[in-house]
Amino acid sequence: MLNRLNKEILANKFVYFLLLLILVGGIFLRVYRINDLLGFYYDQGRDALTISDIWHKGDIPFIGPTTGIAGIFRGPFYYYLIAPFYLLGGGDPIYPSIFLSFTTILAVLLIYYLGFKIHGRVAGLIAAIIAAFSFNIVMASRWLSNPTPMLLISMLLVLAMLKVSEGKKNWWPVIAFVSGISLFHFGSSGEVFYFPALIIFVISQRKNFPRKRLLILTFILFFVTILPLIAFDIKNKGLIIGNVKNFLFLNEGSFGLPPERNIGDKIDFLYDVFTNKIFNGRYVKENIILAFIGFSFIYKLNKLIKVSGVKILILFLTSGSLGIIFFQGNFGNIYDYYLTGYYLIFILLFAISLGVIWQTKLGKLIVIYFIYFFITNNANVLAYKLSDKVDGPFSVAFKNQKQAINWTYLDANSENFNVDVYVPPVIPYAYDYLFKWYPTSSRSAGLRGTSPKLVENQVPLLYTLYEVDPPHPERLEAWLARQKGIGKVEYEEKFGGITVQRRKRIQ
Repeated sequence: MLNRLNKEILANKFVYFLLLLILVGGIFLRVYRINDLLGFYYDQGRDALTISDIWHKGDIPFIGPTTGIAGIFRGPFYYYLIAPFYLLGGGDPIYPSIFLSFTTILAVLLIYYLGFKIHGRVAGLIAAIIAAFSFNIVMASRWLSNPTPMLLISMLLVLAMLKVSEGKKNWWPVIAFVSGISLFHFGSSGEVFYFPALIIFVISQRKNFPRKRLLILTFILFFVTILPLIAFDIKNKGLIIGNVKNFLFLNEGSFGLPPERNIGDKIDFLYDVFTNKIFNGRYVKENIILAFIGFSFIYKLNKLIKVSGVKILILFLTSGSLGIIFFQGNFGNIYDYYLTGYYLIFILLFAISLGVIWQTKLGKLIVIYFIYFFITNNANVLAYKLSDKVDGPFSVAFKNQKQAINWTYLDANSENFNVDVYVPPVIPYAYDYLFKWYPTSSRSAGLRGTSPKLVENQVPLLYTLYEVDPPHPERLEAWLARQKGIGKVEYEEKFGGITVQRRKRIQ
């Protein structure tokens, strides 16, 4: 295999030089100023507190983050995945964030390989360019959250299915394990619709079923992905399975055909989710380009549909799209990140369409123009986002969170203090973690010579820290009104969208 790889690279040096530039550029966009711009909010604080308990209390979780549906949880593999990087960084969230970003670069490398395998090197390079430089893919790649690994996992699943379709039966266990972690551990919500696609795929690949030993291994690996949730449910007397039953069968309207108006809304939603991974802003010119590429794909569909890889991609996208249209649960709420596991699948199919266009002389000019237009469309918003100083009146990011906490400890000097925190959406997990971690970190060198402690018992010195809440200013006003009865403001400092007030507690 190494000999074949070496020959492939030497025979196509320019292609792999371009791929190297794409990967380096992709890494840069994913880690540049992550120390300042990292989003560390409710979910990140909750996860960090759980991982802190793993290392400091020996509490091994058997469930992971919530799915957003009451009482239904993911498995804990996300915690297991990033916990070593929290340990390596001494609790610093930057370390797991960079690690997750590198998994998305592996996804870029893999999408090139899949594009190459399915249609050719040009399709692979186009897919890699879009995956590496799309503004919304870059932002998803910089997200310290459990859906982020789905960018890589989705490509691994497509690869395993492609290998099986080629008659390589030893990839069945990979399909079992990867699909299991997609559904039970890393998927946000939409990945549940992988399974109709997988069932159709399994039926279509009956001739390639594994032999007995391999089949047993396949089932074991799938079972391993469910095992932590089974253990949790046994301990908690069927809590999760009961909630799943309630959601699917007792709650009316979890799935069903929505009203005609809502079908249109869902189709608009799906169009927006997928096309904003190509162009962040879609105006007249962008929509014309997207329509042209879409019609080109449809025109060549009779030929493309015969290719196994294209069948797999269409199967996933069809299953996911229909699933979202019929999904009525979770109070009707659906979000872009629910479809994280489909982002690169769409981009790969889109790149294959451009690979088809490339095959004519005029098509080459069209594809070159598309790449130029794609890069310029995304470059402006990337430059704006990555150069953000996070000092505006509505800015809340890791940089000013650290500034606010550092100021609090310095201002307290040697006096013990309490903290009250207001954040949307109310539960301040991020600050629960950061106030405990920051004074123990290497970043707190400026605090040397002081010895303030955040304590739970009431003391006279109180700090109130709050973030701006533009959607619900009335909630923040009500919270501040209550604080007036607790402590008198002596001084306040602002750090972007974060305000810290030193108060003297009212006795």
